Amino acid sequence: MGAPTKAVFMSYASQDAEVARRLCEALRAVGLDVWFDQSELRGGDVWDASIRRQIKECALFVPVISANTQAREEGYFRLEWKLAVDRSHLMADDRAFLLPVVIDATIDANARVPEKFREVQWTHLPAAEAASAFAERVQRLLSGGAESTMPAAPSRAAQAVVPATAGPAHEAPSIAVLPFVNRSHDEEDEYFSDGLADELLSVLAKIRGLRVAARTSAFQFKGKNDDIAVIGRKLNVATVLEGSVRKAGNRMRISVHLVKVADGYHLWSETYDRTLEDIFAVQDDIAQSVVKELRTTLLGGAADATAQVAAAVQGRADNPEAHRLYLQGRFFLERVTEADVARAVEYLAQATALDPEFALGWAGLARAYHLQAAWGWAPFAAGFERAREAAQRALALAPDLAEAHVCLGLVFERGDWDLQAADVEFRRAFELAPGNVDVLIARAGLAGILGRHDETLELLQKAVALDPLGTSTLRALGRSYSSVGRFDDAETTLRAALDLNPKAGVVHSILSSIRLKQGRPDEALAEASLEPHPVLRLFDTAMARHALGQAAESDAALSELIANHAEIAAFDIGQLCAQRGEIDRAFEWLERGYAQRDSGMPLLANDQFLASLHDDPRWGPLLRKVGLAD
Repeated sequence: MGAPTKAVFMSYASQDAEVARRLCEALRAVGLDVWFDQSELRGGDVWDASIRRQIKECALFVPVISANTQAREEGYFRLEWKLAVDRSHLMADDRAFLLPVVIDATIDANARVPEKFREVQWTHLPAAEAASAFAERVQRLLSGGAESTMPAAPSRAAQAVVPATAGPAHEAPSIAVLPFVNRSHDEEDEYFSDGLADELLSVLAKIRGLRVAARTSAFQFKGKNDDIAVIGRKLNVATVLEGSVRKAGNRMRISVHLVKVADGYHLWSETYDRTLEDIFAVQDDIAQSVVKELRTTLLGGAADATAQVAAAVQGRADNPEAHRLYLQGRFFLERVTEADVARAVEYLAQATALDPEFALGWAGLARAYHLQAAWGWAPFAAGFERAREAAQRALALAPDLAEAHVCLGLVFERGDWDLQAADVEFRRAFELAPGNVDVLIARAGLAGILGRHDETLELLQKAVALDPLGTSTLRALGRSYSSVGRFDDAETTLRAALDLNPKAGVVHSILSSIRLKQGRPDEALAEASLEPHPVLRLFDTAMARHALGQAAESDAALSELIANHAEIAAFDIGQLCAQRGEIDRAFEWLERGYAQRDSGMPLLANDQFLASLHDDPRWGPLLRKVGLAD
């Protein structure tokens, strides 16, 4: 074979195109020739044959590994990987050819990659950070420098990787806390076993340097008997904490096991026979033992687990009965239905009445009040004011409580329309808990409102890495992809959300919007018919019928939306009128949205459905009145 026609072949999932492009630019900046399908394929090329030829002739093969490649069981990149591995079998063992690059928190032990990839060292470049240093390393590799032979993989025990920057690095310890099994005779005690696991997860998520799978993903395995290896792969973690709880009267038995995903080895286990008054001591001991074991076993160093856990548990109750009521409230709050959130409010209000110094209880109550106001389950102004008061009470008790900063930020964003104040709260929450998915989603949502779409995508991709099985997290990422025109990536992500929860709200609405943007109104109508949320179903139906030229049917859907939901959907109705070309009517409904304090009004400035209003002389004054003008 002659000299390679392309020095580097980059293989990646389509969802990772932006990060792959940044890597490609860094490689080209140091004078390397890179085959990158977005920019190199020409209309006359036979795509499949071209790819096979490039893999056959390239000097170096760079597979980009991520949560997106983890999630896809099929994809053309998997064929590329196979072709590269097949070629590598013909090479000398010390020939440098495969150079896997990980762009997020995906770990070696769980990665869905060919075994051949595990025989070489991996480079970790989160979101293509330090891409320039990586490019210089590749240049040295291809120029026959000191790194010109294939770097061998480290032992599985060490689990080390070679980053783009100098010196070795270790993967951050990662863990999923599975819902604890309720072994009590009373099924009503399920809230206690779920709550104990949930609280441990929340505490561990606040430990610096520890990556914790989000609750929504971890709790997907509730009541299932999946193998630990399968759970570890799906959640992209190296360890799993599982347990059971038996509660009888005032006594409880809690059994916990910390298991290594790679081989099923029990790193640590313990059984506690205690009274309910000892619950805090038991939780602290479990959290401290887990932190200590992960740090010493996986990183080879001691950890001041006691101090770390003490800092992470700030804001909890002093009263065991208040704590029990809080667990019941959290149990119902996670269901996010009108009736369940109302029950959550009752329990959380009782908890804070019993222990007025219970900061986490106040933060939970703030979240419940916010949900009631945002979903129209309580009067808007009164609901947001209750949420504000509860969040401020929590922060007065525990100023560094990330959960309370998020709730207060949401009140500023959707209740007050004060986006600058919301940004301050979300940034503070992120400083305190960068691995909290609720924090990441809140920051991403505000970035989207402000038109900072690159930031939105980056934050949501981090959130999905922590919460790969979370329907709401995938839905948020799918919506973000749609807003920047990445419709294929949006649909892949949204279909994954529906696979997890076929009844998930809002997802079909986003898909309907995508179909309209693609000029496929018949399919948009079909998606609209599947949307369970009544406001969105009517909105999308009216939009699709209008695009199909079915004026009477579109009018009927709009009329029903107004008749049944005008008090909570003024902003949506304004969007719909704007899309139908009814400019005066659109402004009338947006003015009504302003008067009603509609929670959609903060979206006004960058909402794509309202683009037809931007040249109208009424647009600027409306923005200024809402507080969104530059």
